[in-house]
Amino acid sequence: MSSTRGAATWVAVGIGGAIGTAARYGLELALPHALHQVPWATVIENTLGSFLLGVLVAATATRIPHWLRAGLGAGVLGSFTTFSTLMVAAVGMAQGGELAHGPGSIEPGAFWAAAGVLVGSLVLGVVAALLGLLLGRRAAR
Repeated sequence: MSSTRGAATWVAVGIGGAIGTAARYGLELALPHALHQVPWATVIENTLGSFLLGVLVAATATRIPHWLRAGLGAGVLGSFTTFSTLMVAAVGMAQGGELAHGPGSIEPGAFWAAAGVLVGSLVLGVVAALLGLLLGRRAAR
C-alpha cells in the first residue's frame, strides 16, 4: 500500500467515523430509553448497520476505491453500529435500571428480557447482513 493510498484511507475512515458517530448520537437522542427499557435506537443502529455493511461488501467489492470503501465500512458503519452500548444496555435491563448505582442484583424477569434483546439483536443482525449481501450481489450484476 502506498503512503498516499494509506493516508487517503486513514482520512476517509476518520471522516466516516465522525459521520457515523453523529448519526448514532442523533438516533439515540431521537429514541431515548431508560436503563430498564429496550434500547430501540441501539437495536435499529446495529440492524441497519449490518444490512448496509452487507450491501457495501457485496455491491462494491471492486467498483469503488479502497479508501472510499474503508471510509464507508469501517468509518461510517463501524462507528454507527455499537456492540458495547448493546451490552451495557442489556446489563442495565437485567438489573432493572440500577446500573448507575454499581453492580446490583439481577432480577429474573429483567434478565430474560435482556437476554431476549441480545438474542433478538443477534438474529436481526445476521438476517439483515444476509439480506444486505443478497441485495448487494443483485445490484452488482
